[in-house]
Amino acid sequence: MLTSVLFRGGHVALGGRALFSSAAPIAPMIINGQKVISEATARIPVINPATQELVCEVPETTEAEFNRAVQAAKDAFPAWKATPVQHRVRVFLRYQQLIRDNMDKIASLITEEQGKTLEDARGDVFRGLEVVEYACTAASELMGEIVYNVARNVDTFNIREPLGVCAGVCPFNFPAMIPLWMFPMGTVSGNTYVLKPSE
Repeated sequence: MLTSVLFRGGHVALGGRALFSSAAPIAPMIINGQKVISEATARIPVINPATQELVCEVPETTEAEFNRAVQAAKDAFPAWKATPVQHRVRVFLRYQQLIRDNMDKIASLITEEQGKTLEDARGDVFRGLEVVEYACTAASELMGEIVYNVARNVDTFNIREPLGVCAGVCPFNFPAMIPLWMFPMGTVSGNTYVLKPSE
């Protein structure tokens, strides 16, 4: 059975794709640090579960857009890998402060889009923030090790190096916590990241 939700400007299929364009905002992608409006025509409606109002529409990214995001991450990798870890940590010190400064706003958005209570949404953000805080201490964790004379004429070396482009697909039920468990540690370690939210 197809259920519809009324919104200003038309109807949308609940649990399905937008039947036609609406006045609702379209969520942008972020590729190479820039907001990009998708060329996709198929969109997923984001419905406020408390009011059944259409909050926004999320485009089903095209394959070309996906490939562009991956290529941007590949292109950014050499410079980010070469960035000293102390500088990468400073990025996350600033990011940590941005999360703290906007925690209530982020929690309100989670409540509006996903239906968690405001207190649970704050907990979602806070549990992710804890990983960002840990990422801010990563400098010592990323050091290698050298052990001389493990055996006669044998030394061991442990070198920690970035891998390249990492990817994460986030579940719908923890929209802040799980992404914050993924990309902060990956990027502070010198990797670049492509992150996809839940459908």
